[in-house]
Amino acid sequence: MPHSKQAAKRMKQNAKSRLSNRAAKSALRTAVKKFKQTVEAGDGEAVAAAYKVVQKRADNSARKGVIAKGTAARMKSRLLKSVKRAGKA
Repeated sequence: MPHSKQAAKRMKQNAKSRLSNRAAKSALRTAVKKFKQTVEAGDGEAVAAAYKVVQKRADNSARKGVIAKGTAARMKSRLLKSVKRAGKA
């Protein structure tokens, strides 16, 4: 238990941000999963659209500090390779 009002408030803030971060990470992982399913299906335009969703979620998560900026960049870079391969196929 917190010993001061300040510590009690910090606990509430941490709990709130933990829920928010968990939701953001889950949404990002879901978007990536849907993107990979779209790549498997092989529709080039759908792949590009799914990539845009992943890109937006990754950038937002990085901006808010949910994931690191480099992690978002690495994720987008790896997925972009799939977009390019789907466009050629």
